[in-house]
Amino acid sequence: MIPDNVPEENVFYGSGDLKKESHVPSFDKYKELYMKSIDNPDEFWGAVAKDFFWKSKPTGPFLSYNFDVTKGEIFIKCMEGASTNICYNLLDRNVHERKLGERIAFYWEGNEPGDESSVTYRELLQRVCRFANVLRSQGVKKGDRVSIYMPMVVELVVAMLACVRIGAVHSIVFAGFSAESLCERIMDSQCLLLVTADGFYRGDKLINLKHLADEALQKCRDKGFPVKRCIVLKHLSKDPEESVDSHSPPAKRSCPDLQQDKQKGKVKKVRPVPQVPWNPEVDLCWHALLSDASDECEPEWCNSEDPLFILYTSGSTGKPKGVVHTVSGYMLYTATTFKLVFDHQPDDVYWCTADIGWITGHSYITYGPLANGATSVLFEGLPTYPDVSRMWEIVDKYHVTKFYTAPTAIRLLMKFGSEPVQKFKRESLKVLGTVGEPINPEAWHWYYNVVGEKRCPIVDTFWQTETGGHVLTPLPAATPMKPGSATFPFFGVVPAILNESGEELEGPSEGYLVFKQPWPGVMRTVYGNHQRFESIYFKKFPGYYVTGDGCRRDKDGYYWITGRIDDMLNVSGHLLSTAEVESALVEHRAVAEAAVVGRPHPIKGESLYCFVTLKDGVAYSQTLEAELKKQVREKIGAIATPDYIQNAPGLPKTRSGKIMRRVLRKIACNEKDLGDVSTLADSSVVDELFQNRCCASV
Repeated sequence: MIPDNVPEENVFYGSGDLKKESHVPSFDKYKELYMKSIDNPDEFWGAVAKDFFWKSKPTGPFLSYNFDVTKGEIFIKCMEGASTNICYNLLDRNVHERKLGERIAFYWEGNEPGDESSVTYRELLQRVCRFANVLRSQGVKKGDRVSIYMPMVVELVVAMLACVRIGAVHSIVFAGFSAESLCERIMDSQCLLLVTADGFYRGDKLINLKHLADEALQKCRDKGFPVKRCIVLKHLSKDPEESVDSHSPPAKRSCPDLQQDKQKGKVKKVRPVPQVPWNPEVDLCWHALLSDASDECEPEWCNSEDPLFILYTSGSTGKPKGVVHTVSGYMLYTATTFKLVFDHQPDDVYWCTADIGWITGHSYITYGPLANGATSVLFEGLPTYPDVSRMWEIVDKYHVTKFYTAPTAIRLLMKFGSEPVQKFKRESLKVLGTVGEPINPEAWHWYYNVVGEKRCPIVDTFWQTETGGHVLTPLPAATPMKPGSATFPFFGVVPAILNESGEELEGPSEGYLVFKQPWPGVMRTVYGNHQRFESIYFKKFPGYYVTGDGCRRDKDGYYWITGRIDDMLNVSGHLLSTAEVESALVEHRAVAEAAVVGRPHPIKGESLYCFVTLKDGVAYSQTLEAELKKQVREKIGAIATPDYIQNAPGLPKTRSGKIMRRVLRKIACNEKDLGDVSTLADSSVVDELFQNRCCASV
């Protein structure tokens, strides 16, 4: 599986200086550790586990599992019998045992330059304990689900770790999702309580989050699931030091209407503050609740396989699926992947530009970095606001050494050339990373040559919400890099490539990417629907975890991800279900039928190209098109807004009535070679669609 010798041509290497301090300094060392992780996982992961605190020790093998649906129920269990608390390991251990209390955990950089703060590990522990006590005072207990719908602020980390401290299960919903999407996730996971904020700015755009939260909670009530409590952070008009009437009963307090225009002596741009609707029967003020809370909170000790969090990812059926991760395995895997993939050292300043509402933010902003006692940058803003140099300004400001972003962001900034990058020194950078989708070679070279000035290796990481952490990735000092390749498997991961018949392919080949055995951080189930979990990931090829991605292995053994093989689109590094978008479109009164495909996009990777068949008597217009885009935004979120909508009097279908999306993809890209269309019922439909296609350049 792992080649004996690394290729000599068309590869790039980490610097000699990097190798001197690296945890895995050579390809030979990688191979040695990799074989140990496969042949003796108990010893490999047992050594990792020694760095963490366990209330009780495991009583069985490190991993036990069944990946074959023909042999019974699918299961993965890690360190059965052990108990611990992740919050304790991320905070108490670092403060009390490792003496890192005064180390900065996060530099927070707001949307506006000059809006900034920082929090040490000791301060973070105190704030988490206080909010954990608030949650307990509201009746939240071990196993309860808490929904979190917040911007990129330190309080988001506080809320998620407070849940973890008391054994509650957090379900974070990306703050760019619509009220409908929030409602759907609250109801599916049966959340007891919602934590949100008044609003936030994304560049110049105000997002009135509380309005969206209220709309979602009303939808929940209308569907028979009332959420009794909503805790609201005043983010845009906050002042935690402001006195609040602490003698009022907590359920009766309103939130102080506070104004703030200076922070740490730095003037920040004062923007309009949203009017915050307030329902005293449901809403509670974050700051008012904290004013009475103790900063000491005994952690809840959880079993290894207790649920840690639920995170929803798009499903090919259109209904998002709640991916469940559990305590011990996820902690060990995110800690180890963070440490080795980014080659974390004690003096590093790390910055992942993702949002915590996605799995990248869970694993590589919160859990992985904090488990290693890392100092991170937490960024609320946009890479292009107030100008296209913002990211590099922040790199210099905090002396960032390890930088992790998406190919979408790289392609966006490439458009503006090298000058905005070169305005700043970036001398601190040592490792660059990418996440969310395969990076095209042109963007890889620009990232390597311009941003990293040919001295920083690029770790092009492949993984999924379901995998919990990196599964195919270079290691900075050890792996010779090929631009666009995810290279080799991480420790404990055994990939294979299968053909349509489920046969393993050897050597250079292309087919379905699968994994033959579990690793500690892999998902355990789909919340409330284990049968769906088995059907999606294990039914197609019994004995294997099926990723849903295609993959190519080259003659040197390098793995290249070729894209989704199901009805999913990768837009700006985020998976969207075509069925979910189609469902939103057909809910419009004018639409009889819809089909959605992906079309290549120079920045986002893929764009949404939608075909809509209107009901009899309805005329297509720009007004209707705007209504359809608005409908998708409101049902799913802005990220799902269609790029192109084409009026389609008919759709290409087989004689049995199945829509031929393969043909629609060809039409969207203006590719006239349709391949085999012998099953097409009416070829004239295709000719008409080609004539009327949206002709903006691909």
